[in-house]
Amino acid sequence: MTVSHALQAKRRLTNAPIGDAERQVRIDLAACYRLAALHGWDDMIYTHISARIPGTHDFLINPFGLGFDEITASSLVRIDLDGHIVGDSDYEVNAAGFTIHSAVHHARPEIGCVMHLHTEAGMALSMTQGGLLPTSQHAMRFYNRVGYHDYEGIALSLEERARLIADLGSHKVLVLRNHGTLTAGATVAEAYALMFTLEKAARAQLRAMSATDQILLPPNDVAEHTARQFEGDTVAAGAREWPAALRKLDRLDPAWRD
Repeated sequence: MTVSHALQAKRRLTNAPIGDAERQVRIDLAACYRLAALHGWDDMIYTHISARIPGTHDFLINPFGLGFDEITASSLVRIDLDGHIVGDSDYEVNAAGFTIHSAVHHARPEIGCVMHLHTEAGMALSMTQGGLLPTSQHAMRFYNRVGYHDYEGIALSLEERARLIADLGSHKVLVLRNHGTLTAGATVAEAYALMFTLEKAARAQLRAMSATDQILLPPNDVAEHTARQFEGDTVAAGAREWPAALRKLDRLDPAWRD
């Protein structure tokens, strides 16, 4: 039996123009894809980042077939929770991407962006029995705030969504065992900032583990205190960093905004 990795989505055509809210989300999401490519987080045309369009149940995701470094604001595909592509697009959507992202967007209405990657550090972390440990200040941001989802094969079955959501729970970080990582944020900026921190924490932990089996861990109460300090910031996660990230992209190539 041949299984297609492209979602054969029906089209839901609309003549409605793109509003200001959708346009801003398109710009932010395109930036996130370009930043992921810049960091080397991309996986050819695979993995995916999505963002909800405010005031709707629809979300934007990458056109299946474009590299992260090719994505622009206008090329992103709008899709609804039933898997219908909204508007006109020459591209399909990654079926596994729809499974994972529709699950989170449906179950967590406060989440505006979902970021799923297959980086070497993320995959290696997902293979370890203990998962993410509070080995660094970066890692302590997520202390007791990470879900774990066991591998079930390529996420082509919509039945997996319920189990994925149950494992994510109320967290914003999910390690997909033997697979990769996922972050979720109220905004694209938050999901990106969480992924940046998670990636750095994973790389630091893996380097330490390769150097010694005597890993230094802080007391549990210190790790919990640190996580709460991060949560107590009066500025939303990612809000400080995002403008600088956009300025960097504009210096390199402002065409991503098109």
